[in-house]
Amino acid sequence: PSFPSPTTTVFFFFFFALLFHRRLASPRQPPASELVRREGERPPQIATMGTREAALLLLLLAASAAAAAGRKAEAGEKVCNKGWECSGSRFCCNETISDYFKVYQFEDLFAHRNDPQAHAAGFWDYQAFITAAARFEPRGFGTTGGKETSMREVAAFLGHVGAKTSCGYGEAPGGIEAWGLCYNHELSPSQSYCDDSNELYPCVEGVEYYGRGALPVYWNYNYGILGKGINQDLLNHPELLEQNATLAFEAAIWRWMTPMKRRQPSAHDVFVGNWKPTKNDTLSKRFPGFGATMNILYGDAICGQGPTDKMNTIISHYQHYLDLMGVGREYSGDNLDCSDQMAFNPSSESSDF
Repeated sequence: PSFPSPTTTVFFFFFFALLFHRRLASPRQPPASELVRREGERPPQIATMGTREAALLLLLLAASAAAAAGRKAEAGEKVCNKGWECSGSRFCCNETISDYFKVYQFEDLFAHRNDPQAHAAGFWDYQAFITAAARFEPRGFGTTGGKETSMREVAAFLGHVGAKTSCGYGEAPGGIEAWGLCYNHELSPSQSYCDDSNELYPCVEGVEYYGRGALPVYWNYNYGILGKGINQDLLNHPELLEQNATLAFEAAIWRWMTPMKRRQPSAHDVFVGNWKPTKNDTLSKRFPGFGATMNILYGDAICGQGPTDKMNTIISHYQHYLDLMGVGREYSGDNLDCSDQMAFNPSSESSDF
């Protein structure tokens, strides 16, 4: 069906609001008997100020809506719907992840995840990733910019995931980068990761908060924060991240898309170009690019330590995935590492995921 344009809709809204105002401003004259009053009695109010103000407010709202519609029309903004995967967003007008990232590519990236020696064989799959991503595609995950930018973002995100869940080693078949998604939880926790001092997300008796998920989550408060973000009770049931692959990916994408603190960028923002560094960022050698995603996700556990093996492993996964997806590591982008970057959140202030 065809619908009237925003301009036409606002015109009719304004027209009827004007009629409404005029009618309220000039009401029916009451009969003489109603106007007879005792000496000194105040005359009846023909139209109350509250009613007049309501009509004027309606006119102002109409004018405001007209201005907003004009700005939107000038910007050429539109929203698109592409079924269950992406709907109700301008980002859905771009290609969605399943348009350019297919099952066979996921299999190439995580070629050994179901090998007998993998510790989470049979757990991770393509559909779990696409289903989780669908919640964030309308916000721009994998749908920001052109196809190349979108593919690079998916490779960057999965590069972090692959590096953090790998059981590969230097001489492993296919190399270390071929063994991502080997784990879905920490095998030998050294502690329960319970911070009793946190009153907002207190530890639940008998529950352990060791590392779980696609980007492993640690500590009770982080499970509480993430659970609130994806509408799951992870504080009471952190095991969901090692029982449900879709939720595990969803929690990881939420971290990618969400700033760790107010007035800070998300990993998504610094990668796709939504973030402009401040003077303080520049002095701290923080610039847009893949390096800044490591800074946001890991802070000084990875960054500002020089060219460490941990940092280089994450970078190598990202570049390997770019090659396998057909983009090529030559398009890794500027500011690839964070070896000299000061942490956005020093370890004393970090959420320590």
